Amino acid sequence: MQEKSISELAAGLRAGEFSSAELTRFYLDRISQHDEKLNSYITVTEEAALAAAESADARLKSGDADLLTGIPVANKDIFCTNGVKSSCGSRMLDNFIAPYDAGVISRLKGAGAVLLGKTNMDEFAMGSSNETSYYGPVRNPWDTELVPGGSSGGSAAAVAAGLCVAATGTDTGGSIRQPAALCGITGLKPTYGRVSRFGMIAFASSLDQGGPMTRSAEDAAIMLQSMAGFDERDSTSAQEAVPNYLADIDADLKGLKIGLPKEYFDEGLSPEVAASIQEAIDFYRQQGAEIIDISLPNSALSVPVYYVVAPAECSSNLARFDGVRFGHRCDDPKDLEDLYKRSRGEGFGAEVKRRILIGTYALSAGYYDAYYLKAQQIRHLISDDFAKAFEQVDVIMGPTAPTTAFGLGEKADDPVSMYLSDIYTIAVNLAGLPGMSVPVRPADGKPVGLQIIGNYFQEAKLLNVAHRLQQETEWHKARPATFA
Repeated sequence: MQEKSISELAAGLRAGEFSSAELTRFYLDRISQHDEKLNSYITVTEEAALAAAESADARLKSGDADLLTGIPVANKDIFCTNGVKSSCGSRMLDNFIAPYDAGVISRLKGAGAVLLGKTNMDEFAMGSSNETSYYGPVRNPWDTELVPGGSSGGSAAAVAAGLCVAATGTDTGGSIRQPAALCGITGLKPTYGRVSRFGMIAFASSLDQGGPMTRSAEDAAIMLQSMAGFDERDSTSAQEAVPNYLADIDADLKGLKIGLPKEYFDEGLSPEVAASIQEAIDFYRQQGAEIIDISLPNSALSVPVYYVVAPAECSSNLARFDGVRFGHRCDDPKDLEDLYKRSRGEGFGAEVKRRILIGTYALSAGYYDAYYLKAQQIRHLISDDFAKAFEQVDVIMGPTAPTTAFGLGEKADDPVSMYLSDIYTIAVNLAGLPGMSVPVRPADGKPVGLQIIGNYFQEAKLLNVAHRLQQETEWHKARPATFA
């Protein structure tokens, strides 16, 4: 059952081969059986999921259903969910029960999806390995001694291990695409503003974007169809019509122009990963696509720019967690200053504190112009590089991550090395473009992801390009043997 796609399960539900209640119980049993090894969930909402499944069965019986009705999915614990703990992977929000649904949650519920629970994540989405979570690290289903990537590592691991049909993630600098690559699944970061940020607990407001994490591009299209759309409650939401993402997903690739940035194939790229990426690019050449060498000259600056802009925004966003209104509060504070200091000191982990300090410094008097303003100026140059590239090509391709999954604890004491895990993904967020990662041939038995980047609001093109690869190859069907 866990091998079936969303469309296959939707067909089975409509044909009466099984009910949503049976399907939901199947996935809840898999979570109970396997998640102790992975730690991919923070909260499992069994009672609510079974109730939603019963409602979905009634909806299916009446004929008022779409492709997601009755399908069990999971949500990253960054999306507020009414009546459910919404922790953002932090002790600071360990006691926070959200009083409302995020925009994404509302849309999935409206489509009739069954929400199984909330997946583990790096604390406040700050991390590339899912080791900064207050609830402990998530483990990679392919090898439980490896990281799954981050910050959406719980969602990636749950999808890869078949503990849900699909999941939501968020991507601030690669946090959907990098864990998708390391866990061998498909992950899509939409154009900034395509998916509502309302009720998505903020890390860096000009970079954060929610998106789907699935087994295939077709499933990602189905998920995005329900997730995307304008939300008046989100001031950054784009008033852009949402197309039918399945309409042209099978279109042929003749005449497609693919750009290969020379900066994405430098000495920092693992030779094994490079070989897998090249094999996928050769497939597109055989399908009639034109391969064009391009340059993104400012891409090397994306990591330093990101680690000024993102911490600055995080410093501002996380100032609200002060022990007064909601979240963790220290015991017996002596005065207001003690309340602030101890509540924040106890509630935040080391990586979050590091980024708050960096961001506060970058925004402080005397340093704003030297760091934050300069970073924003370079951010424009990075966006301009992409704009020039898209005058020549339809999509850009390259590796999602420079290596395959690394060992738990391997980079925990080396923040800079950890930050470089996102060297190929960060620029996409700085420019606000859509990007996705799809599995290609594994290297040494570990998953590898091909990154496909598109122009603004060209998610349908990305899905088409990815789907054609998955129609002709079996790479996305590989599963970790332990969780088969």
